[in-house]
Amino acid sequence: MAELSSCISNASPPSTRTTQRLLGKVALVTGAAAGIGESIVRLFHSHGASVCIVDINDKVGQRVCESIDDCKVIFFPCDVSKEDDIKRAIDFTVERFGTLDVVVNNAGISDTPFKGICDVNSFELDNVLDLNVKGTIYGMKHAARIMIPLRKGSIISLSSGAAVIAGVCPHVYTASKHAIIGLTKNVAAELGKYGIRVNCVSPYAVLTNMALAHVPEDERTDDVVAGFRDFVKKKANLQGVELTTEDVANAVLFLASDEARYISAENLVVDGGFASVNHTLGNFR
Repeated sequence: MAELSSCISNASPPSTRTTQRLLGKVALVTGAAAGIGESIVRLFHSHGASVCIVDINDKVGQRVCESIDDCKVIFFPCDVSKEDDIKRAIDFTVERFGTLDVVVNNAGISDTPFKGICDVNSFELDNVLDLNVKGTIYGMKHAARIMIPLRKGSIISLSSGAAVIAGVCPHVYTASKHAIIGLTKNVAAELGKYGIRVNCVSPYAVLTNMALAHVPEDERTDDVVAGFRDFVKKKANLQGVELTTEDVANAVLFLASDEARYISAENLVVDGGFASVNHTLGNFR
């Protein structure tokens, strides 16, 4: 038993935790001009990372970059649904910082809320799938292109609670987020041999501009933000805590850091237990 204990202790490397969990790492974050993406950028920067903000909104992206005011944070305008844009953004990041350790595929849009399946149209279908699914595939592809020779890296994509439990978001958006979980597992299966970890995060409802549109019309009030908070609180499982963009960013930070160095092909659900409970039964209400 003593020999076994000695073997186990010797097999575990000493802790290398610091207060800056991404010190010296280089990250690229898509959809980073606002909402969850902006929170990820600010948190990564506070933990010592050099970060490239990638977003289609040039003015807002530049404003976030200027507000941080550090040469370790740069901006690159990019439409993630266009492969050449993603390729150039990743090449730009490597040229500026010399390497690439983390890619976060966060950019996403939704289709019109409250539509039934009979009302889905090809325009919205193409737009949502192009940005959410193709954009994630392109991000994974060009992250892998840089990371495979390095034999290390972390790719993290944003899925949604809508991919874990049915009936909470529009059909096309839901389909796109299911695709991200499948992609995460499949790409992790391929890239594990190169030491590259691939994971995703699925949050419950977070107060962002996109999320506000999903409050049902009969639940809305004059104060849309207050109405969203009330609606989400009423439907949530975990009470006394409001999910914020910073909470989601913390989950992404964990997966990007060396603390998650043996975690891959996982979908980290940040929903306060919402998806694990059938709230229609009302047994505990």
